[in-house]
Amino acid sequence: MEEKSLADGNASSPQQQFSVLVVDDEPGMISFLQRALAQRYGRVDTAGSVEQAVPLLRRRLYDLIVLDISLPGRSGIEWLHDLRDDGFAGDVILITAYADLDTAIDALRAGASDFLLKPFSVAQMLNGVARCFERSRLRRENFVLRREIEERSTAVDGVICQSDAMQGVCERLKRIAPTNATVLLTGESGTGKEIAARALHRMSPRHDGPFVPINCAAIAAELIESELFGHVKGAFTGAQSAREGLFYYAQGGTIFLDEVAEMPAAAQAKLLRVLEERRIRPVGSEQEIPVDVRVIAATNRDLKDDVAHQRFRQDLYYRLQVVELSLPPLRERPDDIELLARHFIVAMAQALNVPPLDLTPRALARMAAYDWPGNVRELRNFIERSLILGWFDLGPDDDSPGSDSAGSAETLEAVEKRHILATLQACHGNKSEAARQLGISRKTLERKCTAWGCD
Repeated sequence: MEEKSLADGNASSPQQQFSVLVVDDEPGMISFLQRALAQRYGRVDTAGSVEQAVPLLRRRLYDLIVLDISLPGRSGIEWLHDLRDDGFAGDVILITAYADLDTAIDALRAGASDFLLKPFSVAQMLNGVARCFERSRLRRENFVLRREIEERSTAVDGVICQSDAMQGVCERLKRIAPTNATVLLTGESGTGKEIAARALHRMSPRHDGPFVPINCAAIAAELIESELFGHVKGAFTGAQSAREGLFYYAQGGTIFLDEVAEMPAAAQAKLLRVLEERRIRPVGSEQEIPVDVRVIAATNRDLKDDVAHQRFRQDLYYRLQVVELSLPPLRERPDDIELLARHFIVAMAQALNVPPLDLTPRALARMAAYDWPGNVRELRNFIERSLILGWFDLGPDDDSPGSDSAGSAETLEAVEKRHILATLQACHGNKSEAARQLGISRKTLERKCTAWGCD
C-alpha cells in the first residue's frame, strides 16, 4: 500500500506561503528534496554547504531549514548551535546517512525540530515538514497570546519601561496629564518623545478629542504658518481656496509640535501669541478664531543654547517651558532594553507575519553592551530587521548590533573568532567566565575552540 503523507492534497493550500532552505552536499539529494517540496511550498532554495547557506539566510526569512549533518567545512549540528545562539526560531530538520543514538541526542540538544535517517521516502519528509509547520503555527499563536496575557510593563499607557529612570518620567507624566499645562519634552532623537506626548493626551480629560502631531522641521518655512493656523483664499500665490489650520483641527484635543526648535522666527512670534491669547488668525485674515487646544512641544536641541545665540525666542521658550520633562537616552536605561525588545518582537512579528525570535543570552548581552545612539527608534529598527532576516544580525564588536557586515572583507566566522579569543584572553583562559561574558554556554565555547584548534 502506498504510504500516505499528511501533506497530500494540499498543493494549493496556504502552505504555498512557506519557504524552505535545503542544505546538502549531495546533488542527488538536493534534486530529490527540491522536487518533493517545491510542489507544495512557496519557495525552496538550496545550498551545498553552510558557507553557501549563510548569505541566503541573511537575505531571506525561511520557515524551515532541511540540514544535512555531514557537510564540507562546518557540520550541520555546529551551524544549528550557532543559529539557535543567534535567536533563529524557525524549524530545522536534520538529515544524515550515518547516525547512532548519540548523534540523534546531539541533534535534539542542538535544537533540531526533527531527525530523519537517509534514505527516507517523500512521504516521510513531507510528514516531517507538515509537523514542523503545524508546531510553528501553534508556537506563534501561543507566543502572542502569552505575551498579551503577561503585562510586564509597569509604566503609563503606551510607555514600555521598568528602569528607575523611566519610572520617574512616568510618574511625572501621570501628574502632568490631568492638567491643561503646556509641556516641553526634551531628549535625544529616538527617545520616545511622541510616545510620551500621546500618553499625556490619552491620560488627560482631552482623550476623546483629536491628537494632532506635526513635525515642524518637515514643513517649508514659508508654509508653516498656513499649516498651523490656516489661510484665506488668495492669501499667497497658490492659495486658490481657504484652508483651516492644524490648530483648528485640534480643537478640544492636543497638538504636538515636534522639533519646535526648527520653527522660523515669524512662526515663533505667532505661536507665542496663540499660547498667550488662545486665539489664531489664519494667514491673510483679519478674523481671530478662539481655540481650545493643549500644546505639547518637543525638541532634541538645547533650547537654552538656542536662546543664547538668538536662534529661538526667549519669551516663547519660557511660555513652552511651563512643565519641562526630559526623556533619558536608552544607554542610561539599560534595564529597559530586554522589555522593549520583547515588546517590539511581539508587535512586529504579528505585523510582518513572521515567527517571533527567541531573545538568547548572547543577543541580550550584545544589545546591553551597545550604546544605541539612535535610542529606542534604533532598537525598534534593529528588531524589525532581525525579524525579517529570521535571526539577530549582531555584527562585529565595534559596530551596531544591527550592522550589516556583508560588505566587509572579514567573514562573520572570522569576526566571531576574533571576538571570542579576545574575550578568552581577557579572562586569562577561564572558559566559564568567558562563556558568561559572551552570553553562550561553556559547551558551545569549547566546541568553537576545538574547531579552531585553540584548546
